[in-house]
Amino acid sequence: MPQNTSVELISNINEILAADWNALTDGTPLLSHAFLSALENSGCVGHGTGWNPYPLIVRKGVQLIGAMPLYLKSHSYGEYVFDWAWADAYERSGLSYYPKLLSAIPFSPVTSARLLSRNNEAKVLMIEALESTMHQHKLSSAHVLFPDDVCAKYFEAAGWMKRSGVQFRWHNKNYADFEEFLATLSHDKRKKIHQERKKILSAGVVCRFIKGSEITENDWDFFYRCYCNTYAEHHSSPYLTRVFFSEIGKTMPQNILLIVAEVNGKAVASTLNIYNQTTLYGRYWGATQFVSGLHFELCYYQAQQFCIAEKIEYFEGGAQGEHKLARGFEPRPTYSYHKIAHPDFEAAIKQFLAREAEGIAAYSNELEERAPFKAS
Repeated sequence: MPQNTSVELISNINEILAADWNALTDGTPLLSHAFLSALENSGCVGHGTGWNPYPLIVRKGVQLIGAMPLYLKSHSYGEYVFDWAWADAYERSGLSYYPKLLSAIPFSPVTSARLLSRNNEAKVLMIEALESTMHQHKLSSAHVLFPDDVCAKYFEAAGWMKRSGVQFRWHNKNYADFEEFLATLSHDKRKKIHQERKKILSAGVVCRFIKGSEITENDWDFFYRCYCNTYAEHHSSPYLTRVFFSEIGKTMPQNILLIVAEVNGKAVASTLNIYNQTTLYGRYWGATQFVSGLHFELCYYQAQQFCIAEKIEYFEGGAQGEHKLARGFEPRPTYSYHKIAHPDFEAAIKQFLAREAEGIAAYSNELEERAPFKAS
């Protein structure tokens, strides 16, 4: 280890000054100190949730030169990279898969930096510290989800196993308005969107944007009701608390956008987006009454219009959803990296990932062939 350099795990992100942490990030709002600390402060992570925060940090003297969002997980919920079969195989062999180490943004399948540093040595040190922590504490595995391309190269160089996936992203190619974007789509796709939006207008739906500083507690109350409804419809429980949304509304208002749909002046649906100057991240949605096509209008078309108006280049649609293709989103690869402590299991998982990668490649090719744009 370089002289005067230390690597350690800390018990929560609030042990680090916000300015010091944010100076190391790539500007992704969901990676900010405000977002991650809100998860901790509101009880969404820690506090018996199975997400125990242990941020990994590197100091040179007293200066913070490296950091990594890191959690000790006692389950695999809220990750969007599914390793339940691995856990089941471990348990059937009489071994304990949990707890495991996980570097990710909780509940957020967002590609961004994981090795937060401008210092190449610090990045290598953090990977070495992850591996040594796994072995020292006799943990089954360590996982890094949705790292950006820069971080990915470091994990590949360190011999970690790569797992591939696909997400959907919309690219705002400096469109003057929504109709100019629609003009790039094939006739059938353009016609379908026009029909969907016409139905929304006929139903009397009016949508309005509410930026962070304008969001009231009543707005958050309604959004949270919608958010919980979505989970209830899927017979699940929400990960995030009501307090969490109030906190991010106060600590990072410049990054928050609510879009609310109303019928006859009454709110019927809401969606939360988080954004910066370059990218909008669609996060959560819900409704209190059914209106045909409202999900597409609120979650896609209104958000695309916001991006055009604000000159935001990318709209990240998140995990899953081939229906996004027909609405102008394009597939893009995502990656995760994995280190398995047990050598036999590591060999078996490596074989599985090789077969899975072939399937993902074929799926990606199929998606490319189904692109919604006009033939050039």
